[in-house]
Amino acid sequence: MLSRTSQSSIETKSAKPRPPHVHWEDLVPLRRREIALNLGLSAPWLAASLWAAQQDLYLVAMPCSAVFFLTALRQAHDSYHASIGVPRKWLDAVLLMLTLTMLCATHAIRHTHLVHHRNPLGNGDEEGGWARQPAWRALALGLLFSIRTHGQALRTGSRRTRLWVCLELALIAAVWLAAMVSDQAWLRYHVVAMIGSNALVGFFAVWSVHHGCDAKDVFARTERHPWVNRLTVNLLYHVEHHLYPAVPANHLPVLASRLDEVAPEWTGVRVLGQAEAAVALQPRRRTA
Repeated sequence: MLSRTSQSSIETKSAKPRPPHVHWEDLVPLRRREIALNLGLSAPWLAASLWAAQQDLYLVAMPCSAVFFLTALRQAHDSYHASIGVPRKWLDAVLLMLTLTMLCATHAIRHTHLVHHRNPLGNGDEEGGWARQPAWRALALGLLFSIRTHGQALRTGSRRTRLWVCLELALIAAVWLAAMVSDQAWLRYHVVAMIGSNALVGFFAVWSVHHGCDAKDVFARTERHPWVNRLTVNLLYHVEHHLYPAVPANHLPVLASRLDEVAPEWTGVRVLGQAEAAVALQPRRRTA
């Protein structure tokens, strides 16, 4: 049985023109087992990290927390674009659960992320603007990135978005308070691990896939090393995602192969490559 998410919302549209002749609509539906995978992707890693922390096995807990946050980031990302596989009426519940475990206001990040999609690297793109930072600054000031993205949602989000963000921030504060006043070392560990993980998002999820790119041309990078894409749960197929945000992460490898065949000028700027590649592609694309 297949599940198809609606594509009529502006949430799934990109302001940039798509290359013609790329078939992608058949990649939007998800099978039941894929939906089950999407919904349960991060749960084993969260359970493993909390168990290890409870046993004071922090050298085991830390990599488990890292994988939890990475897989939860993919879940949140697909939820922002209604491509995780559940009906839209359940997306708020999915995001709320991710807020409570990732300890970031996912409704705030959704707002900022969708603004980013409407004009990637352009004016008003708080998220993509982080890619203009030097690498060391994007990494060192990661908490500032988190504060700025949350702030944009509170400043420019709809009333509904702002209410969700306020609720989520209150819940996060409650978790932080519980960690401080309780004697549960595993909870304190999780709070610290998630603060650290959120501080790395600006570098790994934004800077790495947009630095050196051109807002008016190839505005995002991609990756083709199979092991890198497996380790990053398909999150580095970034230009593919920007061009066709309704396609779930499960199917981005197939979309990438189609884009390579039909419009290779879009996929030459790699995450594990040189920034100059973006400049090298511009004449090729414009004369295509």
